[in-house]
Amino acid sequence: MSHPDPYGSEPRGWDRAERPVALPWPEQDLEAGQWSSRPTAGPELYADPHTRPYADPNPYDERGRAVRPDDRDRFDDRDPREDDEPGRYDGPQPFDGPVRYDDDAGYPTAQLAPIGAEIAPDPEPVIEPEPPSGRRTKGRRRASVDRPATQQLGTGRAGRNLPAAIGVGLGLGALIVVPLVVYPLAFLLVLAGAVAVGMWEMARAVRRSGAHPPLVPLIAGGVLTVGLAWFAGPDALSLGLLVTVLGTMIWRLGDGPAGFQRDLTAATLIAVYVPFLAGFAALLAAAPDDGPLRILATLIAVVLSDTGGYAAGVSFGRHPMAPSISPKKSWEGFAGSVTAAALGSALLLWLMFEVAPWWGAVFGVAVSCAAVLGDLAESMIKRDLGVKDMSNLLPGHGGLMDRLDSILFAVPTAYLLLAVFVPVVN
Repeated sequence: MSHPDPYGSEPRGWDRAERPVALPWPEQDLEAGQWSSRPTAGPELYADPHTRPYADPNPYDERGRAVRPDDRDRFDDRDPREDDEPGRYDGPQPFDGPVRYDDDAGYPTAQLAPIGAEIAPDPEPVIEPEPPSGRRTKGRRRASVDRPATQQLGTGRAGRNLPAAIGVGLGLGALIVVPLVVYPLAFLLVLAGAVAVGMWEMARAVRRSGAHPPLVPLIAGGVLTVGLAWFAGPDALSLGLLVTVLGTMIWRLGDGPAGFQRDLTAATLIAVYVPFLAGFAALLAAAPDDGPLRILATLIAVVLSDTGGYAAGVSFGRHPMAPSISPKKSWEGFAGSVTAAALGSALLLWLMFEVAPWWGAVFGVAVSCAAVLGDLAESMIKRDLGVKDMSNLLPGHGGLMDRLDSILFAVPTAYLLLAVFVPVVN
């Protein structure tokens, strides 16, 4: 079945007679000389085949504002908001910028939405709660006016927790004094335990440098060294050191040649630094008749040196003694250490051993200098290893080696001077 020709039966192409075509809308006459900003419907309007009825070629006015074609003639050149006469402008309001519309309406921007479209209000921003980052450590929670930051109580200029340091110091003093007074042989057990803990801390610290000294032969040899010094004297002390180093070397052979020299060097340092130097404390305490007094005089001189140096350094410290090793030590603190140890030892040795006060002062000065050197030596080791304390075993003090550092250098000095000032009676 053939469809009817929509153009009728007249000829097509160039041979068709020209005549106006009936339009679906009424014609409007365009008066001569009457022009507006919007083209008016008429014969001239439709002469251009690209022109569509009521299609405005420019949907924006001179200010770039979106307008509706029917309302273009109602706009003047001024912004209605700048009009001096209220109520003069009653047309649609221009848009100052992109406005978000409802996504369901399909109008992504204000320029593409019709004038009458309903504007959906912008949704209120949703503030996501901050995820918990875990429990804050003490003193690191967020502070405010109503909730100030937590302060670390009892911390002085020297960086110590003084109440904890004093309590631990008194406990260590009682652990030493009570065995010496009640049963001197029990002091050997305390000394052996301190040596074992100190060697464990040292071996644990040197692992940061890549060295792995064998711990079992070190601790066994260190305890043996202290015991030999107590029962057999100075010669046995040297023998104990030799046995410790040889036993460590043989034990280390089982792990192969990789890093052997490094591990053996670290083991030798630990054996000399802890059990060999601590063996002189055993020699002092094992002296007949006045052994406990010798060790007490030495320990009291060390305590006086530390206390005087701390007090003078906190109060008057201005000139660093060794800033690259221990920044908190000052020459004023060193002077306080020497003065306190000299005065205390002069009185102490005169009361204990009837030694002239000036010899007691010499003893105090020598012990104080040795204690300061021992403290600096351990600070050098810790700085080289990159650690602040050997461990956190003792609150307010760090590790046990942080308390033994001064004593380990002081006891050989005290042993030598007391052997001269107060000869040992066999």
